[in-house]
Amino acid sequence: MRAGEEATHQVLGRLRFLLQCSECFRRARPLPAALCYVPREVQYKICKDPAAAASSRSLLSVWDGPGPARGSERAARATIEVRKGGCLRATGEEYRNSAGLWVKLRKEHLEENGVCHELEEGWVLAQRFGDGGDKLVPVDPVEKIQQQHQTFGTDYKPVASWEQVVDLTYTMQLGKKPVSVEPDEAGVQKLRSMPPNWSYEQDMELGRFLYDITERDQHCKDCFKDHLNSIEVSSQMDDFKITHLTDNQGDTYWESNGLPGQHWVRLHMKKRSVIKKLWLMLNACINSYVPRRVAVYGGPANRLQHLRTVLINENSYQDVCILRDMKTHMPVLEIRILECREQGYNVRLRGIKFKSFWEGDLSLNADMFQAAQLVRYPLLEGVDTDVLYHRAIVIQRFIQLLDSVLGYLIPISDESDSSFSVLRGMKPFLQLCKLGKTLITHCLQSSESSPPCMLPKLLINRQLAREHRAHPELDPSGRNTVFTQVYENLKPSKTNNHLLNYRWPQTHRQWWECDFTTEGVIDNGGGFRDCLTDISEELCPSSGDVPMPLPFFVRTSNQSNSSSDTRDMYVPNPSCKDFPKYEWIGQLMGAALRSKEILVLALPSLVWKQLSGEEVIWSKDFAAVDVELVKLLEMLEEVDREAFNFMFGKELTYTAVRSDQRVVELIPKGSSTVVRFEDRKEFIRLVQKARLEESKEQVAAIRAGLLRVVPQAVLDLLTWQQLERKVCGNPEVTVDELKKFITFEDFDSNRIQQFWDALKNFTSEDLSRFLKFITGRSRLPVQLTIYPDRSIPERLDRMPEASTCSCSLFLPKYSSVKTCEELLRFAVYNCMSIDTDKNTWD
Repeated sequence: MRAGEEATHQVLGRLRFLLQCSECFRRARPLPAALCYVPREVQYKICKDPAAAASSRSLLSVWDGPGPARGSERAARATIEVRKGGCLRATGEEYRNSAGLWVKLRKEHLEENGVCHELEEGWVLAQRFGDGGDKLVPVDPVEKIQQQHQTFGTDYKPVASWEQVVDLTYTMQLGKKPVSVEPDEAGVQKLRSMPPNWSYEQDMELGRFLYDITERDQHCKDCFKDHLNSIEVSSQMDDFKITHLTDNQGDTYWESNGLPGQHWVRLHMKKRSVIKKLWLMLNACINSYVPRRVAVYGGPANRLQHLRTVLINENSYQDVCILRDMKTHMPVLEIRILECREQGYNVRLRGIKFKSFWEGDLSLNADMFQAAQLVRYPLLEGVDTDVLYHRAIVIQRFIQLLDSVLGYLIPISDESDSSFSVLRGMKPFLQLCKLGKTLITHCLQSSESSPPCMLPKLLINRQLAREHRAHPELDPSGRNTVFTQVYENLKPSKTNNHLLNYRWPQTHRQWWECDFTTEGVIDNGGGFRDCLTDISEELCPSSGDVPMPLPFFVRTSNQSNSSSDTRDMYVPNPSCKDFPKYEWIGQLMGAALRSKEILVLALPSLVWKQLSGEEVIWSKDFAAVDVELVKLLEMLEEVDREAFNFMFGKELTYTAVRSDQRVVELIPKGSSTVVRFEDRKEFIRLVQKARLEESKEQVAAIRAGLLRVVPQAVLDLLTWQQLERKVCGNPEVTVDELKKFITFEDFDSNRIQQFWDALKNFTSEDLSRFLKFITGRSRLPVQLTIYPDRSIPERLDRMPEASTCSCSLFLPKYSSVKTCEELLRFAVYNCMSIDTDKNTWD
């Protein structure tokens, strides 16, 4: 697969450019001017609204800033009149908010349109979201094209887009090059500039925000009341009326009452609503009442245009999608039943449903970055809205270019065992690429193998495994664990003549069949999934209080640190050298990635990043393993000589304690060599290197097993978060499950109900953060207790406090459910960085 029809020299130029941009992101430097290009001048032509009354002129309001957003009471500063067929000159700077698309005019543009105010610049609304009206459409100025033609002897269009400027600047071309339109330096600077102390981590956080917005749009609403004004039908029977189309009942339906070919359903949509998917819900009681051919029309009520005709499969009796992925608002959608099955006379429908979103959500706009939307993204809070908006624009441009060449970046062969270096620097933004999912699917499907004709049947004694978990010290090898029993049973000599390769299609859901000794279980898939759950629990126990059944992973130092917010993680055991079994663990992870099964392994980002080939950041990634060590080294680097000598004297030597609690020397004879103040930074570097690489061999073995099942290209295209989700699944936490593990102390029923009502709108991620805020663990099961906050009992609406030592939440009184919800959500996403009202978190 390749990225499109781009010429080789263009692809190479874009690759060079992307590498330069990637380095700028990583170093928090201003991005190349080509990525931030804004033309100094653009000519716009009026495009009249066909639904409006005919007029020979258009009036455009001029504002002193890009606004107003909906509900604003600001007044326009002036009005510009543009005659039919006339044009308007403006700068190339654009701005989007919930009202629509705005363009900026300089003083010279205002003056040539008769605006003589003191305004140095003005903004006009070029396109209003959802409300119709005239639009400003950019056109190529004739004189510019003629000038280019005279200069180059061919019909060059002026280079006026940022993509063209990138190609013009970074692509090697023979002969004369076209000249780009002069840039608008002020507009370019807005995109290039960064606030003080802006970091690469904030760009990654902004990328995650944009990804979440995209995912939200893909799972848009199916709620009629939000986006539907009204519904009409051509006719109806007395007992089967129009109301049945929207009552969401499986046993009711609407039936028409008219001539064949004249039945229709008409949806009147609310302004700015856009259809993502539209379904007919069929009624299959009598075949002749089922539609066979349907046409969909859309537009203003008096000018409906044909959108699509659908021939419904004769064997279909379920919901049928008849329209998808609309890009603009349609005031009216009309569904015309052209033909019924078996030449039926009338039609019956159980209902109509659709998924939709607001038109302003289609494109990036500044109102996305309101404070209420950023509560889940602490690194972005407090940053000016316009700064985030402009930074998001350049990230989108970067992603657009990356998408255009992504097909060229994946390895042709999956034999390599190292991530492609070009993609490594771009990893955080890969999840935003539209082509990424397609390439991943292609790579997995093209590397599939046929599943075995017969499933291996494994004899497993879970009673022996349970006895071992209770006393693992009696057998450190863990031969009775489910993990080892499955591993030994799957050896070629015991099951078949060849090893399982796990590269099966996604539809092959069961990898082996379990025969549980003395349990009488017939395994049709349930026993196999129980087996995977047992293996996960043996490798990384969900409880921190049980002994480790197997030696392959060890608990992180944070598990014994009550102040850490990552207390449920494990890392590969540096002392364990059983690499074949580590490879098999990697194969199981690959099999989970390819299938719909999951293997829940609570590993920190430090491990997932090494598996996916991403750069590890000490301060961020190792903090999930040993936050106290990270803090200690930070303090050691900043301390002065006097404090250094007071705290360490001659006790600090060149040694480090690994996750398996073994002491290692950082230099030859390191245990007897004292660290001097002037050498402390070298000591810090050696500690960081030793700790980051302590499980290097084990991770390499897991990765080798993973690569036996999953092509290298897939790991190159997946971010570490996506890899974790595909292997472990989404750590789904629901309110109903949470209720099983919460105890309330001294609360009345009204306050308890208010608390649960506040959690109703929490997403699974919100609830996972809620758990981590109180317990340091992100997954159930874990017991927690909620107490009333009595520190200032007469005050309402204070921040909650939590103690991870005792897994306790101290909940103040709240004036409303909404306030309780907002403050809880803010606390769980910002608990490590705020100190409001002198509240502290343990």
